[in-house]
Amino acid sequence: MSDPVSSSIAWPPAWHYLAGAPATAGDYRQSPEEFQVEEVFDFIPEGQGEHWWLWVEKRGMTTPDLARLLARAVDIPVRDVGFSGLKDRDAVTRQWFSLALPGREPPPDWEAGLVERGVTCLQAVRHPRKLKRGVHRANRFRLRIGGEASVSSATHERWDRLVQLGVPNYFGPQRFGPEGRNLFRARQLLARGWRKRQDPHGLLLSTARSYLFNSVLSARVADGTWCVPQPGDVLNLEGTASRFAATEIDDALLARAEAGDLHPTGPLWGRGRLESLGEVAEREIRIAAGCPDLAEGLVQAGVNHERRPLRLRLKEPEWQTDGDAAWLSFSLPRGAFATSVLRELFRHPTLV
Repeated sequence: MSDPVSSSIAWPPAWHYLAGAPATAGDYRQSPEEFQVEEVFDFIPEGQGEHWWLWVEKRGMTTPDLARLLARAVDIPVRDVGFSGLKDRDAVTRQWFSLALPGREPPPDWEAGLVERGVTCLQAVRHPRKLKRGVHRANRFRLRIGGEASVSSATHERWDRLVQLGVPNYFGPQRFGPEGRNLFRARQLLARGWRKRQDPHGLLLSTARSYLFNSVLSARVADGTWCVPQPGDVLNLEGTASRFAATEIDDALLARAEAGDLHPTGPLWGRGRLESLGEVAEREIRIAAGCPDLAEGLVQAGVNHERRPLRLRLKEPEWQTDGDAAWLSFSLPRGAFATSVLRELFRHPTLV
């Protein structure tokens, strides 16, 4: 099957939906309290050590902003503050931070400035090591949706389908910025030659890779192979970082994919071996070739090729009706976007 590719990137993108574009309009995140996120870890702090770990609830503030605020509160460099994931600003979020405080306690009034900014410390405990990026296992979401979508049977049917089949693992619209501005900034920077000082946290590199990944995923959603292994696919084991290339697809692999134990993956573009094989690899190369400024720019920037599952499974999904609204609860693996779930459920101008 041929795939539509173009070196001209328009916004918003026309990425395919699992069951066609939703016809029902809805709303979400009308206030921070309607979009709640909590990090999930596989371990707990040990209770002793040089680092002070804080379980913190914030609203109306980015994670890096809070890291800077915490550093000032205890008088340490911001580099000595650790956190695992970046959490939404316009939400109520709960996550761990670590502060390097060897041999001393924080100042008595350290919390005063936090309380003024709407930040609450829920727990404080010692641990031997700094909290590193990307070590949490998942995020637990609790989201309120309103409007027609919250009471529509069509929305509920879509929800049931996502619970049963899974969700296309698109990078969410926040990765690309309002009106796709991060994507256009990424194209400009890659055209000049990527330099770390112009993109210190690699956001624009991630934006470019995300666009290419979403384009591959969209093509596979369109033909129904996004959750069905194909010869040459690189398959990911659910809940792990393990993956393997499948040169042949037998009934056992198909059954495991149908049960949600295996997922096809797509490319996070960069230098190095593509990993996928045959027609799967040819298709990925063809789609990337439609955006040569992104694909070639990423290789020249020196990022290494990686893979990402094409499918998400919703863990512990719940739908609770609340009058003329509904509350959705579910867990997603680290790096997945709740907005990609909402995008499949209802129409909203920010859910491209």
